[in-house]
Amino acid sequence: MKKRPILFSAPMVRAILAGSKTQTRRVLKGSTEHRGPYNPAYVEAHRNSAGWATICPYGAPGDRLWVREAYRFDRQFDALTPRRVPPGSPFFMEASLADWLGGPHDGEPGKLRPSMFMPRWASRITLEVTEVRVERLQDISEADALAEGVWTGQPEMLAAGAGGMNLNHRSAYASLWEQINGPASWDANPWVWAISFKRVHENTGVSS
Repeated sequence: MKKRPILFSAPMVRAILAGSKTQTRRVLKGSTEHRGPYNPAYVEAHRNSAGWATICPYGAPGDRLWVREAYRFDRQFDALTPRRVPPGSPFFMEASLADWLGGPHDGEPGKLRPSMFMPRWASRITLEVTEVRVERLQDISEADALAEGVWTGQPEMLAAGAGGMNLNHRSAYASLWEQINGPASWDANPWVWAISFKRVHENTGVSS
């Protein structure tokens, strides 16, 4: 069993914690190029191969992913890099606006830290990969879009002018994808890793 980090935005972290997000899609790098090992014709011809799971950068079924998310250490550590902050120090998760983690303290939230720099000891969410497949982004079904953690009335959809409750889940996911990946990224219809997972609990010393 291998363990790898994976980044999630604050809304997606909340969806994982709520149990409504059990899938994620990430672009299969190189699959939009006409030359190279993952050119579109090659991926199309081998899309149903079981071998994709053995080379997926996010792991194979049974592997685990530890979630990196935006966070803040106590203000006293603002001058330190994440590596220099003592493991077990109190910290604040941006996705859980009122929650301090790491034990009793009288501290104050410090500067916002990008998720990519979260140390392993601070991660509070561990996921076990249950399925890996490759598909075109627009192949996503209504059920899979719901498993991506979107719902049609969420603030992110309303802020995008996407129509709120008039959307189906697939359209809501398309809007969310473009917020994250930029204009026209949905229309580009790239090949993606479609990764299913379940949350598991490890004794990391961090509560959630």
